[in-house]
Amino acid sequence: MAKGVNKVILLGNVGKDPEIRATAGGMQVASFTLATADRQKDAQGNWTDKTEWHNLVAFQRTAEIVRDYVKKGTQLYIEGKIQTRSWDDKESGQKKYRTEILVNDLQLLGSKGGGASEGGSYGGETRNSYSKPSSTSYDQRQPATTPDYGDTGITDDDIPF
Repeated sequence: MAKGVNKVILLGNVGKDPEIRATAGGMQVASFTLATADRQKDAQGNWTDKTEWHNLVAFQRTAEIVRDYVKKGTQLYIEGKIQTRSWDDKESGQKKYRTEILVNDLQLLGSKGGGASEGGSYGGETRNSYSKPSSTSYDQRQPATTPDYGDTGITDDDIPF
């Protein structure tokens, strides 16, 4: 049987503040929703917006980033994979299903409330030079040496912001 592909790419806004919890083993888990919007013409030729809601789950270091920087309204770029879980409801005995996006890569693009930093990238396939490309290990430490700009002649007046 051929190998399949399960990859999801989303760009949207967080619907409500993330819920953070820890497993019995101490692993951080963040659950939150993301809204994506699509604009279409209806039968009368009027533009209508259609919003789709996605359930997202992040683990370990990515969950900590979500906890610290993501809130309602934050705009995110997400890469991950889709997963459907099932369980038996304890009260009704019915089988329940939930489709979720497991977050591998998360980039903070901004927020309506200004709570997130611009352009940060975290997760399994990050573009952040301080992270290892691994879905289970994240190295957010600063480099051991930092360049010395003391004798370049740069002053505060040379900085454009």
